[in-house]
Amino acid sequence: MYYIYHIPGKKIGVTRNLKNRVTLIQGYNPGEYEVLDESEDIDYISDKEIELQKSYGYKVDRKLYKNLNKKYPMKINVTEQTTTFPFPINKLKGHLLDNLGMQWETEHGLFILEIDSVRWIMQNVSTSMYNNSRSYIYNKAFANYFKKPQLNHDEEFVVKKTRTLSMFEDIREWALTRGLYQQGNSHTQYVKLQEEAGELAKALLKKDKPEIVDAIGDMVVVLTNLAHLEGYTIEQCIKSAYDVINKRTGKMINGTFVKDAD
Repeated sequence: MYYIYHIPGKKIGVTRNLKNRVTLIQGYNPGEYEVLDESEDIDYISDKEIELQKSYGYKVDRKLYKNLNKKYPMKINVTEQTTTFPFPINKLKGHLLDNLGMQWETEHGLFILEIDSVRWIMQNVSTSMYNNSRSYIYNKAFANYFKKPQLNHDEEFVVKKTRTLSMFEDIREWALTRGLYQQGNSHTQYVKLQEEAGELAKALLKKDKPEIVDAIGDMVVVLTNLAHLEGYTIEQCIKSAYDVINKRTGKMINGTFVKDAD
């Protein structure tokens, strides 16, 4: 499915993945943009995008989306030993995120671009010795990343916990690269939190499970950034709260935990 999205006052564009392209890459959360049209017909959606750009008074793309889209997935060079990307390291992450879901075959198996694999690539990528504008990874090492060892319950819990905590670092890195900490402030983040809380309330009333998940996730992102802007980490805030509730006693009343009087 192709979506035509509108960021008021900014642009009209097309994507197949709103969460990746608009939220993750451009930094606009649901509520900050709208979907004007959607279709599985790339010819229709390409013409409609130009029509809407003109009617809204935005800059009109020089190329139709269907022609621009021929560039994707990004062109990589795969050999027995390496996968080479056509970008320098300092520009690679954005292009990887823009191509989430991309797959390619190597002698060591199938590789898939996901958030976790992008993180691995950025930790292990090297600049090409032949061209500074290109970078590469070793296929065998990347393949080892995809081989999930069988873990016992306790080991699996530790791994999942570590990955969850590392996501807060990813959120802060995402916000930093988009200028949120330099140009934003705690007050705007608090307003954003209230907006996301409203989205969660609507989702709960509608019993819309996917929207509930999105709204809770968005609130966690906002809280992570709000904590950072106040000079703390979300991990510190969570630990502080847990250290208090961990010692608390009480009972459930009408579906709510009521603590015992001090």
